[in-house]
Amino acid sequence: MAIQYQPEKRIFTLITKHTTYQMQVDAFGFLLHLYYGKRIAGDLDYLLPYYDRGFSGSPSDAENNRTYSLDVLPQEYPVLGVGDYRNSALILRDADGCECCDLRYVRYEMKKGKYGLTALPAVFASDHEAETLEIVLEDAVNKVQVRLLYGVLAKEDIITRSAVIINKGSREVVVEKAASACLDFLSGDYDLISFYGRHTMERNLQRTQIAHGSFSIGSRRGTSSHQYNPAVILAKKDTTDETGGCYGMMFVYSGNFSFEAEKDQFGQTRAIMGLAREQFHYPLKKNEKIVVPETVLCYSDKGFSGLSKIYHRCIREHICRGKYVKTKRPLLLNSWEAAYFNIDGDTICRLAKDAADLNLDMIVMDDGWFGKREDDNSGLGDWHFNEQKMGCTLQELTDKVNKLGVKFGIWIEPEMVSEDSDLYREHPDWVLCFPGRKAVRCRNQLVLDFSREDVRKLIFERICSLLDQGNIAYVKWDMNRSIADVYSGENAPGKVTYDYMLGVYDFLEKLIKRYPEILIEGCSGGGGRFDAGMLYYTPQIWCSDNTDAADRLRIQYGTSFFYPASTIGAHVSAAPNHQTGRNISLHTRGIVAMAGTFGYELDPGLLSEEEKEEIREQAGRYRQYEDLIREGMYYRLSDPFEAPYAAWMFVSEDRDTALCSIVILENHSNPPIHYVKLRGLDKDAVYEDKESGKRYYGSALMEAGLPMPLVKEDYPAWQMIFTRVTGI
Repeated sequence: MAIQYQPEKRIFTLITKHTTYQMQVDAFGFLLHLYYGKRIAGDLDYLLPYYDRGFSGSPSDAENNRTYSLDVLPQEYPVLGVGDYRNSALILRDADGCECCDLRYVRYEMKKGKYGLTALPAVFASDHEAETLEIVLEDAVNKVQVRLLYGVLAKEDIITRSAVIINKGSREVVVEKAASACLDFLSGDYDLISFYGRHTMERNLQRTQIAHGSFSIGSRRGTSSHQYNPAVILAKKDTTDETGGCYGMMFVYSGNFSFEAEKDQFGQTRAIMGLAREQFHYPLKKNEKIVVPETVLCYSDKGFSGLSKIYHRCIREHICRGKYVKTKRPLLLNSWEAAYFNIDGDTICRLAKDAADLNLDMIVMDDGWFGKREDDNSGLGDWHFNEQKMGCTLQELTDKVNKLGVKFGIWIEPEMVSEDSDLYREHPDWVLCFPGRKAVRCRNQLVLDFSREDVRKLIFERICSLLDQGNIAYVKWDMNRSIADVYSGENAPGKVTYDYMLGVYDFLEKLIKRYPEILIEGCSGGGGRFDAGMLYYTPQIWCSDNTDAADRLRIQYGTSFFYPASTIGAHVSAAPNHQTGRNISLHTRGIVAMAGTFGYELDPGLLSEEEKEEIREQAGRYRQYEDLIREGMYYRLSDPFEAPYAAWMFVSEDRDTALCSIVILENHSNPPIHYVKLRGLDKDAVYEDKESGKRYYGSALMEAGLPMPLVKEDYPAWQMIFTRVTGI
């Protein structure tokens, strides 16, 4: 059993293949956290500290026992107002205006299988892969009930946490803050690894010491954001990519979030992941509830690489859904950087013909095909094919493209509306906007109120009407602004951001059920909504609007800590690059893009015959190793923020095949030789370099490494295939 309960001590123990998680209901009914980490045996209640701590209050139940204080004890779900002055997982305001909720243990339930969450994405698993523990806590005065959900995927070393908050009382309460997971550590010094960024430069790694005080990251933008990713790592001081202990916390949600790390007065560390407190005041009438999005927990004693392997497998096997998760994805040519808004039917057909000639599978018609859409100032919301501009119907265009031998994809942005649009003129009240004020514009567009079912219903009908017109195999779902005006005429203001995300998820769920054969790629200005919540609906996400290969090396590096290559949209773009002006060889651009789902973002009509032939070779090479890239074990061989080169590799589960990629970032006169050490191989096996025919022992490749040749050019790159030699 992955979940065990000792009734004598009221201790719950969650056991995975390599980890142990333990908690206890104490004599006063509080649920205390005992341990999470490397798998161990025994009861850990002896670790709890009981001392008289000045200015740390005690609950009335403790009477004169001043050694008992929630301000010191580690807890599973700490709340505000009961004597714990640290960061809390829950803040509740009752009908009297009091911010207090005294949660005590009521009961528990264990069952086979993994719990699901109403209207929210979550890790899924079969009954033989997972077990669920539900612990019910309740406030005796206001009758608010919190159901803590624990999902244990023992083989995967994954523990998930969520919370369902229910008002069982007769008077309304307001949830002011809600988290799904709290980790309390009694001792130890930790670093926090978070991933910050901006539009076109997402998920840069930042390592910060968790010092006394509180450190937080999050999003108030209505999306998980370009600025901070909702996945973090708590690492012991000596932890590296290859060795040491570390904890992961990944929020399965695409909207506003908050992560807090705090080191308290006694050197204890608390980490909390949940919904952002800003713009969130969720009222609950009698019997109403709110479900807090899930946090996926993991511990590894094999460094960040060990943690990444667990999350990669979890996302591939237990979050992403649909036919494309384990099958080949189409190699596509996207029209955006090829033509921008200057498209018509002839342009798309020309690009489709080029795609077929280059051995690609699909042409994607990006922005500019609908309504009055000549630039980004108009047309959003008018989801009807502009036959006058395009020179044909959508059905005719898809038929023409298919006859050229490639599939057809299309770009949409369902959550947005332009003021210069028929939809806005018909329904100006459908946008998020503060009453009596003019709306905040971003990219000259406004946000539709997806918390409203009537809004979603009309947009869904119009999108489906489009998708039904032709043989459409791919949809790119974009969202190109943050939300500022958090107000809905149909909803309580404090509910809007949460209910908006439920609306987006509802829309996506209906879309994938109606069109199971269509591959949907998520996007929000590139990586502004790159999170596990979106991956539940879209098996890949456009990693960044920045297609510069040098920048992409760093963006893809940070992304790799939690998200597998199979989810990372990566394309070869034109040179000089449209975002940076950098001129990098087609060879290197191809190698960089092969660290994700492969495609092109350029106009083939501007290429030489030599470049076209190189693209054909790249497409063939990617197809040859696509399964390895999609499902192989991923290893980071360098830190491109620190090292003068970027290197990574994919290794098959049986360790028979490895694909190693290297890009030199700095080139100097009379430079030193760079030795790249491989990882993940069988140390006793002999491997052959497919291109050179040279043979090496796995131990030599991993311990001594390979010397990189000296090449006088910017960003030279190599890609090497190693296969195990048998019969020697």
